[in-house]
Amino acid sequence: MKALVLSGGSGTRLRPITHTSAKQLVPVGNKPVIDFGLEAIAAAGITDVGIIVGKTGPEIRAHIGDGSQYGINVSFIDQPDPLGLAHAVLTAEPFLGRDDFIMYLGDNLVAGGVTEFVREFEETKPDAQILLARVRDPERFGVAELGDDGNICRLVEKPKEPKSDLALVGVYLFSGNIMDACHAIEPSARGELEITDAIQWLIDQGQTVAQHTITGWWKDTGKLADMLEANRIVLDRYETRLEGEIDAASEIQGRVVLEAGAKIINSTVRGPAAIGANTVIENTFIGPYTSIYHDCVVKNSVIEHSIVLEETSIADVPAMTDSLLGRKVEVAHTETRPERYQLVLGDHSKVGLI
Repeated sequence: MKALVLSGGSGTRLRPITHTSAKQLVPVGNKPVIDFGLEAIAAAGITDVGIIVGKTGPEIRAHIGDGSQYGINVSFIDQPDPLGLAHAVLTAEPFLGRDDFIMYLGDNLVAGGVTEFVREFEETKPDAQILLARVRDPERFGVAELGDDGNICRLVEKPKEPKSDLALVGVYLFSGNIMDACHAIEPSARGELEITDAIQWLIDQGQTVAQHTITGWWKDTGKLADMLEANRIVLDRYETRLEGEIDAASEIQGRVVLEAGAKIINSTVRGPAAIGANTVIENTFIGPYTSIYHDCVVKNSVIEHSIVLEETSIADVPAMTDSLLGRKVEVAHTETRPERYQLVLGDHSKVGLI
């Protein structure tokens, strides 16, 4: 079995971060989102991995390299325009051929990995197997409608009036027959080749489409709220690991990951939290569910429930929460201030707070 990882989307729902950075490389728990998927694929015993890339391709390529850090062999596949998931499958046809494969959306996180689903697919050998999860906002996703027998009878991409709360999780398993389906369908009203239409084609042709409704957590990290929730979930799984320096005036409370070269000076870090390599925290309170990536400097501030990307500087900010800051951002205090701030800042931003 092969794997196809999709990393070519533009990430419009996470702008301005994604104006200058791939959404799949935004870290949760100080680990880029795409790493979780690649590690899950490797854990399932799949080593031949194609990665669809688009405009952020150079950044994705630089991060993943040849895949050896994950124990996989990587082939990068260019998709100049994101014209739908089924279009991505067709773009990867020279790599996939007619082999079975797992398709994994690079900005998704699935509890427990994918090994169970891969084994189930290999044992039962359907033409396609999809994962479903109950969601509060199904209009954002592909939605599955089940018949009285529990089998899938209809799939609809982002319906205005969903008839089900069962959303398609961003992990699919296919036989080579999906290629016939992708070639047979027409673009949707959105101008895209929808994978839901391709799977529906399989159903209409009498082919076997299995479903597995997952009970653990699953996150599509396409929006700020989802990214912060994914960060919470990941941090909750971490155990304390303190490799940096902590001075006598500082206190570590709860589960905290402190990478090598990081320094905690006259500060409190209350976990779950993660502080990246070579980051300096001084005269600061870091609250729960905060991830601060490598080579940052945070002084005289209070931060909680936030994600801060690398090489960012924060000074004299009395209350920051529910925020996502990009790379090389500079945030500093000015004379007049409100009680708290919520920020979404793109790379190289500079903000003066009043």
